[in-house]
Amino acid sequence: MSEKPTLIHLVSSNRWGGAQKYAVDICSHFHKEGWDVTAMTRDAKVVDDRFRKVGINLLHAPLRGFFDPASAFILARRLRQVGHNNGYIHVHRYRDAFTALLAKRIAKRPDIRVISTRHTVRPGRNSWLFRRIYDKINAHIFVSRTAFERFKSPWPQRLPMRVSTVHIILNSVNTPYSLPTDPPEKGPIFALYIGPVVKGKGIETIIDALPSLRGLKLRLRICGTGNPDYLDELRRRAMARNVMEMIDWSRNEDKARDIISQSHFAVLPSVEREGFGLSNLLVMASGRPIICSPNGAQSEYLTDGETAIFVPPLSPSALADAMRTLATDNAMRTIIGNNAFKYYAKYLSWESFIPKLQKIYLTC
Repeated sequence: MSEKPTLIHLVSSNRWGGAQKYAVDICSHFHKEGWDVTAMTRDAKVVDDRFRKVGINLLHAPLRGFFDPASAFILARRLRQVGHNNGYIHVHRYRDAFTALLAKRIAKRPDIRVISTRHTVRPGRNSWLFRRIYDKINAHIFVSRTAFERFKSPWPQRLPMRVSTVHIILNSVNTPYSLPTDPPEKGPIFALYIGPVVKGKGIETIIDALPSLRGLKLRLRICGTGNPDYLDELRRRAMARNVMEMIDWSRNEDKARDIISQSHFAVLPSVEREGFGLSNLLVMASGRPIICSPNGAQSEYLTDGETAIFVPPLSPSALADAMRTLATDNAMRTIIGNNAFKYYAKYLSWESFIPKLQKIYLTC
């Protein structure tokens, strides 16, 4: 049995996104701290490659949820190797919590703690099975108060878990602390979308805003990965609006900080309600202003006119006005970007996030 603290993250998505980056960042940190860290995944290359890059051991299983006992047996074999009172399973979906709880039972390891992070803005499931799962989880982490308030909406009187197990910890990113660099002085003004290129992120709205900005010395960078069919759909949309020449397409998210530092501001007008938004955080950490839609947790850590500019979702005209303002006002870009970085450094840095998480691990 391993005498080191053992951390196992269950990552059942086969797509790269904010929750998966959150898991990689945490695993990387505790691996460097000397913990025995494993990521249990579905053998999806796009996810596995990120864990391998930071030296994390991989364990593969189907991870198909409630009708997948094979995954619980695979995990149970791993749990039998964990030292007594020294094991932690961190999940990011409640169906994976079911797998973790079943594996504990199979391995006869009630001492293993199960921690869940809720990344989305959705109500909890008010069925007997889900209430049972919620009650058996040792610690519930919500990435924002918005995520928590929406989750608990089916239970106005009493939560289906002990209040002492609920923790609200705003997200962070495991990135080296560094002072922001100045954006390029020559050439066009670069507006940046960075993050998953998927529906619901407002990329269509950005493209629709570009025609009214054609007279400006402005270019849009779209940086991220997504389904090729959806990327083709976005390109056709840009061609139909005659703005293809204003857009640079990039898939290199591995150099996010470099790409952000080479841009002047970010445009992240999500249509879906976001539980947090790691792209916003990366931009703040780089000292750049953000234009975003405050339809999720954004207003919990951003302030309109001080650390960001808020626009309603699905409004190309409002977005175009905000982009024009930042594209033509260097002083405003500097002030908002500096304010955003100062807030990040004081409240949202990895150095402030990770002690809170470790305390939950060790005391839950």
